[in-house]
Amino acid sequence: MEKKLALPITEEDAENLRIGDYVYLTGTMYVARDAAHKRMQECIESGKPLPFDIRGQAVYYMGPSPAREGRPIGSAGPTTASRMDKYAPGLLDRGLRAMVGKGKRKKEVLDAVERNNAVYFAAIGGEGALLSKCIDSSEVIAYEDLGAEAVRKIHVTDFPVIVVADCHGGDLYREAPEKYAVK
Repeated sequence: MEKKLALPITEEDAENLRIGDYVYLTGTMYVARDAAHKRMQECIESGKPLPFDIRGQAVYYMGPSPAREGRPIGSAGPTTASRMDKYAPGLLDRGLRAMVGKGKRKKEVLDAVERNNAVYFAAIGGEGALLSKCIDSSEVIAYEDLGAEAVRKIHVTDFPVIVVADCHGGDLYREAPEKYAVK
């Protein structure tokens, strides 16, 4: 099913999503990768506030390239989500509602998605130049010293993703091979 969804994502939005749904996201998303996640984990452990209020938000695992003239960002393809697996359950438990990346997630992450009425979306790898056209603005909001791994706030319009893990326990990476395997 094809859906349009405004960000930030509500609990009801997440409950209405199922694996395999094609979704076009519009609104504010945050960009964070490995190094930023490590710093956010350090904030949690030391009792300091996170660099943005994660409740209901979507985090895109992406390492942007420098912006071309007249554009807010360069190529903007997803990075492998499993690199954030050790941090994701804690962020989901604190209210993060959605993650966007590519690739499979560990059971602990999938359990946290289900427990917190969240969702994991996949963006198509290798499509960074096309995905960047859906990004209207980009600004570094934290950890500027990390360069491409700094936390960014981006605004997206009709950003295409696929639901690959839903809050009902669905996991497209597990179920699709079972469903379509040649027997």
